[in-house]
Amino acid sequence: MSHIVKNKLIDDAALWSNLKAGDEKSFSLLFEKYYGDLISYGNSLSPYSEKVQDCVQDVFADIWLYRNSLQEYVTVKAYLLSSVRKRIARLFERDHIFRKTTSTEKLEFLFDFSIENDLVEDELTAERVLYLNKLLNELPARQKEALYLRYHQGLNVEQIAEMLDVNYQSANNLLYRGLLSLRKEWKGSIPLILLLSTNVL
Repeated sequence: MSHIVKNKLIDDAALWSNLKAGDEKSFSLLFEKYYGDLISYGNSLSPYSEKVQDCVQDVFADIWLYRNSLQEYVTVKAYLLSSVRKRIARLFERDHIFRKTTSTEKLEFLFDFSIENDLVEDELTAERVLYLNKLLNELPARQKEALYLRYHQGLNVEQIAEMLDVNYQSANNLLYRGLLSLRKEWKGSIPLILLLSTNVL
């Protein structure tokens, strides 16, 4: 394969194409690039961190094993996140945590938002940011997950809809309602979207 594969800045489409062609370096780069995000997301869906790690590793193992039958064009990050979500849902069904279902709708989003104070310049705004954290974590689980996928993982509405197994309008409504609830309370000097998109850990 081309020496360009060694460059970690190579785009996902090229890595995916090289992976499908059997290039192990491209596979390794994708693993390194997204492993942390997938573990973080998996931990937001399950309190069992070791099982989450197993699920993420299984997703990558399947990708390599069935690389010849993978779709030609995918948004890699969305594909991986969705695969982890489905894998965890199947794990829950196998372990009888849920009754006879593999529906991802049954997954409870457990992630706790924590917006840091790096952008905060005054005590009043710092207090508002703490309050915003509280508001975020009190949102309904589906709204919170939609916001996480949009602003923390950078997915678009269509990708969020596919991941949550809802139509486009429903995904858009989840985002709208979540943001509406936050905007009603947010009076800080820093734009809300800036905090969500750059400072949510």
